[in-house]
Amino acid sequence: MYINITDSETADNKGSSGGLVHYLDKENRTDITKQPEYWFNHERTNIPSDKVRPAIDNNIAKLSKEDAKFFLVNISPSQKEITYLKAEYGEDGAKAQLKAYAASVMDEYARNFKRPGIESSEDLLWFGKLENYRYYSHKDPEVKQGLKKRGERKDGEQMHLQIIVSRKDMTNKIKLSPMNKSKGSNIDHSKKMGQFDRSAFKASGESIFDEKFGFERGLTETFRYANTQKKGSLEQRMALHAERRDRETKQQSKPAQAQGKANTKQEPITNSDHNKSSVSLLDKELKADLPDLLSQASDNLLHALLDKPIKGDDAPLTQSKRKKRKDEERGMHL
Repeated sequence: MYINITDSETADNKGSSGGLVHYLDKENRTDITKQPEYWFNHERTNIPSDKVRPAIDNNIAKLSKEDAKFFLVNISPSQKEITYLKAEYGEDGAKAQLKAYAASVMDEYARNFKRPGIESSEDLLWFGKLENYRYYSHKDPEVKQGLKKRGERKDGEQMHLQIIVSRKDMTNKIKLSPMNKSKGSNIDHSKKMGQFDRSAFKASGESIFDEKFGFERGLTETFRYANTQKKGSLEQRMALHAERRDRETKQQSKPAQAQGKANTKQEPITNSDHNKSSVSLLDKELKADLPDLLSQASDNLLHALLDKPIKGDDAPLTQSKRKKRKDEERGMHL
């Protein structure tokens, strides 16, 4: 999960939000045959574009010309996360779930300021827009190398959310800036100017996703891992590497343990299963002792033919048996 806060993506955030609102409506303009993707917030999911710009632009009481009027929060699930949501909820269901998730993220955005009266997304003035695609820009390596054209759609799952949030709260009284680098260490300064821990905000958004949707995230997929690799000390990176190695070792042992459990598990045996088992066992025995079995079978058959003549057998008698029968007949005449 990638969550980022910027001043603006395509327009200066010290003036009107009109340029950004227009830009984020681009998918509605490119294919007018499809149902338009409306804006949403914590209350509604069908807000038209012409309601967004005036709401943001009129919520600027006591802001100077050089003050930021709004900020852009980008929420970009990974392709793995999007695929997971679509498998769980379907295409439309995944969109609805992401919008509800965005409201939870904005709850954390509000709480991160630690300002009285700013407790949830309901205390903020914000509007979100779901986008289905991403497009190559002149900054992408593929465009620079001539492999892709600027404006061409990127492959794979690209669903993401863009949220415009006003610098002022819903009452148009309190200034809220996520660009404030204070993390609360200076209490007096935080009370006066506010605070915002961007790392804590990004990590909370990731945790909300995992808890809300039951998503199992690997260590290397976490914000903590990426942030430590980028900003952590050598000691912290080494500790993280050891944790990763330990997790991989445990993960590798799971299949073997699961296999052992599977082998000890007894399933009900049907007649067909029993017959298959018998045939399989016989096949193994035949393959293992085939010469001995053939020899033993030949000996048994020979003994049976010699010791127990077949009833009704009219085959000619041998010479010794013919002589013996004649002697017996002579004795009877005597």
